[in-house]
Amino acid sequence: MGSPEYVRAHWREDTFFGYQFLNGVHPVVIRCCTELPCNFPVTSAMVASSLGESTSLQDELEKGNIFLADYKILEGVPANTINGYQQYIAAPLCLLHLQPSEELIPVAIQLSQCPGPASPIFLPSDSEWDWILAKTWVRNADFQMLKAVSHLLLTHLINEAFSLATLRQLPMCHPLFKGMSMGRKGVSTLIAKAMKCLTYDSLCFPDDVEARGVGSIANYFYRDDGLKIWLAIESFVSGIIGHYYHSDAHVLADCELQAWADEIFHEGFLGNQASAFPSSLQSIPELIKYLTMWIYCCSARHATLNNGQYELGAWMPNFPATMRHPPPQAQGTTSLESYLDTIPEVNSTSLIVFTLWVICCEPGDSRSLGTYPDEHFTEEEPKQLIAVFQGRLAQISQEIQERNKSLPISYRYLDPHHIENSTSI
Repeated sequence: MGSPEYVRAHWREDTFFGYQFLNGVHPVVIRCCTELPCNFPVTSAMVASSLGESTSLQDELEKGNIFLADYKILEGVPANTINGYQQYIAAPLCLLHLQPSEELIPVAIQLSQCPGPASPIFLPSDSEWDWILAKTWVRNADFQMLKAVSHLLLTHLINEAFSLATLRQLPMCHPLFKGMSMGRKGVSTLIAKAMKCLTYDSLCFPDDVEARGVGSIANYFYRDDGLKIWLAIESFVSGIIGHYYHSDAHVLADCELQAWADEIFHEGFLGNQASAFPSSLQSIPELIKYLTMWIYCCSARHATLNNGQYELGAWMPNFPATMRHPPPQAQGTTSLESYLDTIPEVNSTSLIVFTLWVICCEPGDSRSLGTYPDEHFTEEEPKQLIAVFQGRLAQISQEIQERNKSLPISYRYLDPHHIENSTSI
């Protein structure tokens, strides 16, 4: 990813705005859009100049070249008060187009979930600061989603549920044990909403890519690198599980394992049947997928969502933590002065930039993915499987570094050398 200096130089560009949905610090939001949501009434005429003369919005929808970032989950989340002043949260919709040049650009932004005269659709053809402010509101919504849901909830908090269940249900000798802009009220509200709609498939990398329809979009390095790491983890887990479990019946008969899965489902996921999260593990393939998901979430997924926060957020307008005025209700109302009055003030900016710097500092005792200095496995076969896993990760790292040499902006957040073995901050 680019340095803070690169971000400062390019943050206003539509191409860089779009690029961050693919390879920024929060590349898990966009999904292919084949039919416009009924609450986002973008017309073909609105986006004609963005799409080009030889096509139409309907054509591009049918071709799979239109993508949507929808922040509906932020609707109704209470905003914070900072320095005695009320802050604001929007729940925008952002439509993006994959151009023939393979660049992803925004073509329409609505800053609420309720269309109407007070919620106009902003376009690249609007005045400069109208369009910049609309994009900044999307970046602010992305910040809220990243910090509270994708990062805090889906890496830290759910991994605590796994860890506690491991400590309480599995003995030390069990093979699984060995292989291991809002205020507080707003964060709590958002996490509760996110938990209700969380699904097992959304945490399983290949399933999530398929569900969002982003399997073939070009230059999606997060997807390419993530899939390689998922498959490497899956292969490693498969070997370890195959060593200790010889049949599906063996998995079913492991009462400690079943109690572990049951506790995670009922205590960690509140017994939510709609999540399709397993409450028991019925077969070897189910167990392999479950463990791969957990290891991926607390290592690679966390690295994706954590390691670039300072690079992308140090230049605050690109990733503002809070907004001091409500979203504009009409076009033609934004100026540089009103824009500066809306983004965070200096002391809030200083605090968040310092926080991002601390979060992204590499700890001195870092252990990269696949590094196991404590020798839990003493048998020869698991030791060999670890060595193979480490070799595969080294190969992935080499491939990523080689690819990055030819890119204008390198993507290294999923380089195994930069992925910690487990969530640490």
